[in-house]
Amino acid sequence: MSVKAKKHLGQHFLTDKNTCEKIANQYSRHQDCNRVLEIGPGMGALTSFLIDRKLDVSVIEIDTESIEYLTETVSALDGKIHEADFLKTDLKELMGEAPFSVVGNFPYNISSQILFKCLEYRNQIPEIMGMFQREVAKRIAEKPGTKQYGIISVLIQAFYDIEYCFTVDEHVFDPPPKVKSGVIRCTRNERDSLPCNEKLFIQIVKMSFNQRRKTIRNSIKQLIKGKGLEHEYLTLRPEVLSVEQFIELTKMVEPLV
Repeated sequence: MSVKAKKHLGQHFLTDKNTCEKIANQYSRHQDCNRVLEIGPGMGALTSFLIDRKLDVSVIEIDTESIEYLTETVSALDGKIHEADFLKTDLKELMGEAPFSVVGNFPYNISSQILFKCLEYRNQIPEIMGMFQREVAKRIAEKPGTKQYGIISVLIQAFYDIEYCFTVDEHVFDPPPKVKSGVIRCTRNERDSLPCNEKLFIQIVKMSFNQRRKTIRNSIKQLIKGKGLEHEYLTLRPEVLSVEQFIELTKMVEPLV
């Protein structure tokens, strides 16, 4: 029995055992959390290596055919296979209150949404290790001062330290994607919460980068118009501001809104 990749689910099954082992090794080498939730395991290529590392692995999969395959072939997953849409799932209900890490070869079309979902449970998820389209992985890990640095860079780096681990070529997938992939590790940092209004922080970051060729003053003018706020940050473009500087900017704007 095998599973046919479904285009509407964005499935590209990882078939190269060396790549699977490399991801499992990268994960387990630095990880204290033994509980793992794998998103979209497909036919379990990566799953088996995670299980071999003596990790407590659960999987969540939306594809019924993959669920049937895993049920028949991976006995170690008995009772730990969840047929559900990760993006619509209450993770506390699924995984309980204890910490767990998230791992997976994420479907490209929802990979950013998966990260933002994890952000909602950030105090329960100490690590995210995932495969993304390489350009997206680079963008998430990018530092200030480049064209790649943007909304997702700032919002994820506010709560996670990002490490770009390695690039994966197209030929190790079935069917091969049209682009290269990149594996990144997101490790929870020490920031419990933002020292500012989090909703306003997100709003300012999005407004700034949605008009990234303009200065921040022009991008967020509807928030500060006529309020007499003056600061060097307002004269800059958003890609030069660090997470900490966006936090400072939010603190300045907060009393005005």
